[in-house]
Amino acid sequence: MGIMAPATLLLPSQLVLHTGFPVFWWIGPILVLIVVPVLDWVVGEDGNNPLDADYERLSGDRYYRWCTYLYLPVQMLGLWIAAYLWAGDGLRVIDKVGLAATTGFMSGVGINAAHELGHRVERLERWLAKLALAQSGYGHFYVEHNKGHHARVATPADPASARLGESLWEFLPRSVIGGFRSGITLERDRLKRRGLGWWSTRNNILQAWAMTLVLYAALTVAFGPAMLPYLALQAVMAIGLLETINYVEHYGLLRGRRPNGLWARCSPADSWNSDRLVTNIFLFHLQRHSDHHANPGRRYQTLRSSQEAPQLPAGYATMVLLAAIPPLWRRVMDPRVLAHYEGDISRANISPRKRTRILAAHGGGGVAAAS
Repeated sequence: MGIMAPATLLLPSQLVLHTGFPVFWWIGPILVLIVVPVLDWVVGEDGNNPLDADYERLSGDRYYRWCTYLYLPVQMLGLWIAAYLWAGDGLRVIDKVGLAATTGFMSGVGINAAHELGHRVERLERWLAKLALAQSGYGHFYVEHNKGHHARVATPADPASARLGESLWEFLPRSVIGGFRSGITLERDRLKRRGLGWWSTRNNILQAWAMTLVLYAALTVAFGPAMLPYLALQAVMAIGLLETINYVEHYGLLRGRRPNGLWARCSPADSWNSDRLVTNIFLFHLQRHSDHHANPGRRYQTLRSSQEAPQLPAGYATMVLLAAIPPLWRRVMDPRVLAHYEGDISRANISPRKRTRILAAHGGGGVAAAS
C-alpha cells in the first residue's frame, strides 16, 4: 500500500479522460490533504508493536526493503509521464500546475523513501537514497539529515526542529537555508578529515546533485525546455511538504541536559508521535518518529509506539493542514507542549524572538497561546 503514493502519478490523465473532471490533475494534494486525513479519522490508530521475539526476523525480511525499492521506478515513470504532458499543448496552464502539484507531493513522499534508505548501512540502499532525492534536487538532505539533524534534533542548533511560537512560514526559510548550510559544512569537514577536497568524487552531496543534473538534462533533451518551469515547481512542492513534516515532528520539544551541560541522548520524549494507521502505511511508519530518533538504525517495519512519546492529536497529513494556519496550529499544539513539560514552559524549545512574551504568557502555568 505504500506504493499508492507514486502510483497516483500514473492516474491523473486516465481519471480526467474517463470522468471529464480536470480536478483530477490535482489528485496528489487531494489524496494527501483530504483523503488520507479522512481515512485516518475513520480507521483510527494501529496500536500494534512488533514483539521482541520477532524483531530480527522482521528486520531481515527483504519484502519490506522491496517496498521502498519499488517506490523509485514507479516515481520515475510518473515523472516522465508528467514531463511529457507539461511539454505538450494539450493541457491548460492551470492543469499543468495541478499536475506539478501532484508530482511534487509524490516527490515529497519520495523523500521519505530516501530518508528510510539513507539510514541503512548497505551501499546499494544509500545510492538509492540519493537517486530518490534527484527529482526534488534536495541531495544535501542525505548528509544533513543523518549527520546534522539526528545529532542536533530538539535543540536550538537544529534548523529542522521547530520552536515554540515559530510559525510554519517563519520555520520554512530557516530550515531550508540552515539545512543547506549545515549539509555543505558537514560534508566539507568529512572530506577534509579524509584528506579530500570538495570536488572529490566521494562527495556525497555532489553525487546526489549530479543525479539531479543528469535527470533534468535527460528530461530536457527528451521533452524540451517548455516543461522546465513545472519541473522546478514540483521540486519546490516536494521540498515544502518535507519541511512542513519536519515542522510537525519536533515543534517546541527540547532535549534535557546532562550534569556536564551537554545535551542528553535523544529519547522518545523528544519527537511528536502519531500511530494513525493509514498515514503510517503511506509514509513507511514515519509517524513512529520517536522510536526512529531514539533508535535510528531500526528499519521502518520494526518501529514501535512508545508511552514516553508525546502524541499528536491526528496524523501527519492532518497536522500539515493545521500547520499552514498558524493561529489554529498554536491553539492546538501550544497547550500540548505545555502539558508535555508538566506546565513548565521554560523547558520547551522556544523561539528566541518570542521567548519573553511566551514565558510571560505562561508564567502562571496556563495554556493560553502567546501572540
